[in-house]
Amino acid sequence: MHNKRLQVWLPLLLSVVMILGMFFGFKMHQQSGAADFFKRNKTTTLEETMELIKNRYVDNVLMDSLKEDAINAVMDHLDPHSVYIPYSEVAEANEDLAGNFEGIGVEFNLFRDTVNVTYVIPDGPSEKAGLQLGDKIVRVNDSSIVSKTLPIQEIRKMIRGKAGSDVKLTIVRGTALKDILITRGKIPLPSLDASYMVDSISGYIKLNKFSETTYKEFMQSMEKLKASGMKSLILDLRGNGGGYVQQAVNIADEFLSGDKLIVYTQGTNIQKREYKAEKEGVFESGKLVVLVDELTASASEILAGALQDWDRGTIVGRRSFGKGLVQEQYGLSDGSAIRLTVARYYTPSGRSIQRPYDKGKKIYMEEILDRYQNGEIINPDSIHHDSTEKVYKTNGGRKVYGGGGITPDLYVPVDTSSFTHNVTKLYLDGRFSNFIYQYYIAHQQDFQRYKSPTELATKFQNTEDAWKQLVVFALKDSIYLSKVPALDKENIEERIKAFIARLKWRSQGFYEVYNLYDPIFQKAKQVINSK
Repeated sequence: MHNKRLQVWLPLLLSVVMILGMFFGFKMHQQSGAADFFKRNKTTTLEETMELIKNRYVDNVLMDSLKEDAINAVMDHLDPHSVYIPYSEVAEANEDLAGNFEGIGVEFNLFRDTVNVTYVIPDGPSEKAGLQLGDKIVRVNDSSIVSKTLPIQEIRKMIRGKAGSDVKLTIVRGTALKDILITRGKIPLPSLDASYMVDSISGYIKLNKFSETTYKEFMQSMEKLKASGMKSLILDLRGNGGGYVQQAVNIADEFLSGDKLIVYTQGTNIQKREYKAEKEGVFESGKLVVLVDELTASASEILAGALQDWDRGTIVGRRSFGKGLVQEQYGLSDGSAIRLTVARYYTPSGRSIQRPYDKGKKIYMEEILDRYQNGEIINPDSIHHDSTEKVYKTNGGRKVYGGGGITPDLYVPVDTSSFTHNVTKLYLDGRFSNFIYQYYIAHQQDFQRYKSPTELATKFQNTEDAWKQLVVFALKDSIYLSKVPALDKENIEERIKAFIARLKWRSQGFYEVYNLYDPIFQKAKQVINSK
């Protein structure tokens, strides 16, 4: 009887064991992530070579360094955006897209040989401990950081640390030396630089990347702008190097109706995946202008390309970077990581905007410089599309092209005054920022009277005085500004006000002032105001 029962239940028991094994195996695979992807029984010839060098080579070899060189050599044979990230750099590489980091909540700059505090985040750990704008940090935990050779990255590592841990800073305030104990915390890294009403019906949003928090920040700003009466929007993606695809897709969904295709991705080892609009958006109607330039890349181009293909917005500025590749990050067993290109993305019309990279990474990255040299940045007629290149059509029948970024609907050339030698030297190595900081600290009480960036821009009357001081300051580095063309002087005086506004109101203040003079923004306003 016992054997018969066993015969009846044995198949069921075996099935349950197999199902449980599959379940827990799947769970272990989920938890182990990319590490399991690399597990195998056999070693590769590369591993055998490394092992031979380690155990048999005549001299001592730094194996970690050799391993990194080997991996980088392999990556050099792939596309320009597939990269190896050493363990020491993984945390910093991830925190920018995570939307936060752990630290004390200040911005600082190294002027000459001393760290100067240029911004203290409101309600952050440093403000709570009493740190102020203009303080000079001379020691971190009794280690001097006054040096002309100590890299600013090393100083940053000394100041940052795990949330909840303490760090002692020795500062100079005026002539007094003071110790401040700060308990580190989690510090937000906003991806939204500015959001404000340009006039009674037009809003402006500036995004600097697409991190984990971008869509949330964007929606919070849209809610405020709509409550203020916004009927038209200028979305600024200039300098935005991209980030998470899904964040760009979520934002595109807020502008596109129905189930319109936003982007699709496909690779040799990755199945085609389509991203479509799924919900009713907050701004499916109303004028929309998107600003782009040669540093607008990746996820930013996905958003701009979708809006252009559906004729939902007007693209204004200069041709975008041209990155149509999708990366995924895989952690390696030693804590390092690889960001590997796994697919190409295609806009709704079917175009890939990825630039060719078959001539190597160096030529690929220098293509942006070539745009300056061949005249494209100054003259839109210098954009030449290959006659054999496939022409695509927008939803409204307009011609658009792939293979090299998003070409704007309205082109705005760069201001050629920024090419003059002395002006270029002024902006190198933080010289201009250094002057603005010193000028602001010296006149801080005077700037307290201005209650808004616009008020500073319109009522600040001392630009001539600031200019004269800048001429003397620049002369110390053999930069001669006294005889620059009038247009250059006017441009620099405008930047003086914008950079002062940045010190007082951060990026929000900078863009509220800078946009008053910026030609791309002014072209966008013309589009918004046109009938």
